[in-house]
Amino acid sequence: MSCLFPLAVRGSEGLYMVNGPPSFTESTAFQRDSGKNCKAVAFSKDGSLFAWCNGEKVNVVNITRAELLHSFDLPKTVCLEFSPKNNVLATWQVYATAKDGTAGVPNLQLHDLRTGKCLKSFIQKKMQNWCPCWADDESICARNVNNEVHFFENNNFNTIANKLHLQKVSDFVLSPGAQPTKVAVYVPGTKGAPSFVRLYQYPNFGGPQSALANKSFFKADKVTMLWNKKATAVLVVASTEVDKSGASYYGEQTLHYVGTGGESAVVQLPKNGPIYDVAWSPNSVEFCAVYGFMPAKATVFNLKCDPVFDFGTGPRNAAYYSPQGHILVLAGFGNLRGQMEVWDVKNYKLISKPVASDSTSFSWCPDGEHIVTATCAPRLRVGNGYKVWHYTGSVLHSREVPGDQEMWQVLWQPFPDGVFPERAVRYQAVPGEVPGAEPRPAQAYRPPALRNKPATSSKLHEDEPPQNMKPQQGGSDKPLSKTALKNQRKHEAKKAAKQEAKADAHQGPAQVKTPQNALQNTVPAITTGDPEVDKKIKNLKKKLKAIEQLKEQAAAGKQLEKNQVEKIQKEAALLKELEDLELGV
Repeated sequence: MSCLFPLAVRGSEGLYMVNGPPSFTESTAFQRDSGKNCKAVAFSKDGSLFAWCNGEKVNVVNITRAELLHSFDLPKTVCLEFSPKNNVLATWQVYATAKDGTAGVPNLQLHDLRTGKCLKSFIQKKMQNWCPCWADDESICARNVNNEVHFFENNNFNTIANKLHLQKVSDFVLSPGAQPTKVAVYVPGTKGAPSFVRLYQYPNFGGPQSALANKSFFKADKVTMLWNKKATAVLVVASTEVDKSGASYYGEQTLHYVGTGGESAVVQLPKNGPIYDVAWSPNSVEFCAVYGFMPAKATVFNLKCDPVFDFGTGPRNAAYYSPQGHILVLAGFGNLRGQMEVWDVKNYKLISKPVASDSTSFSWCPDGEHIVTATCAPRLRVGNGYKVWHYTGSVLHSREVPGDQEMWQVLWQPFPDGVFPERAVRYQAVPGEVPGAEPRPAQAYRPPALRNKPATSSKLHEDEPPQNMKPQQGGSDKPLSKTALKNQRKHEAKKAAKQEAKADAHQGPAQVKTPQNALQNTVPAITTGDPEVDKKIKNLKKKLKAIEQLKEQAAAGKQLEKNQVEKIQKEAALLKELEDLELGV
């Protein structure tokens, strides 16, 4: 295997590139920049160009030819990005007003990479969403300006070709892939009105009727919108800053599916708690969600938002599909201990369970065979370094920086899609150049009196095992329409009610508690002569009827609220109370 995929490493030691497997030697194609103030780096989408700011200039090189293309005098640049076809380099510096309080100079520059000239400068105060968004063929470029989305065509930034104006557009995302380009926009709710996400096809922006799809929701302070690769659907993670129930300090999250055909749905997640991560499979017909209070669940869903495979529970908060989509890594980084589970998602078979302790970043190599994990500052300022793994769990290369130095970023050189085809999955670990020194699992604290006695196993949580959720009969992945979903739920509710009625019939007269159906069908109504007792009986029957309806909804697959579950739990007590009141007649 030749050294095809270099890694760029940025830190207090400077900026350099390391050849990928198998050599891991420093690349001679890129001359090391030993400056200790490298603030930003970026590869072009196809990996042929590389730009960085060293605190003095922004330099652009052609990696394949090892040639310096341009050098821009922009020492304060902190963000860099190439347009998809390498025609434009966008640079952003922190915005500063003049000393007398007047407006500062434009801080977002767009540079023509053929001529080196500045095409256009804008004032862009916030770092969030600083970079304009291009369609993959660069026919369209868009920016969010004063709650409007401005569209430019063919990199002509002197003329606004189109505007999408809705009340206070907070965020937007352009679809990937070929024309026609679609746009997902988010408008936060105000004064009791719901927030909504709408999908449009450029340039058809003539009001709500021209929208491809619309999804509104009340619980949203911010959203994350994720297009699939084929641009047929968007996943929306809606988040609130505060969970009013007090159950979580992460706030509340809900996951919504919106298709360009107009269909939309709430993705029903079987476990309560935060949504840590959502990732589309590169095949565009499945997605993985990691969610729920720890230990978190991870589930793959299809386009009908039905679960396909449940990975059970574990210490995880992130999901990463390989570029080819054949392997999925579930990982627990940040405040978790770095456990990873590597899955073959064609056969849903576990490949390996490596541990990358203290990792702050993870990325797949474009070949779909190798992974890099890194411990970087400022998240962690000690033990900085990186490891290159094979997905079978072997560590092929490891580098730790000296204790007085820091590492800030590690990233693979990208390659165009299709350069590396999918290869057969291996389950046997490849030989590693570095011994796989897995950390010993942390021992639970044991008081001195118990230390010489046999350990008793007790768990705070019972781990749920993985299970295949795919229905046995074949079916298409085309999403159900709203009417079809409604009819399906009605059918399931009726089926559940019939099964319950059968179960009641089988139990027969030996049952001590009066069956609820019998209570409802008692004719004529029994009166006690005491209006107060009659009123209580009537109210109890009303509550029991409501509980019966909730049980039917739960049987049909609807996820109940906490207070609704508590109502169902009170059924036995209500039945007993009703029985006592009627026996006193």
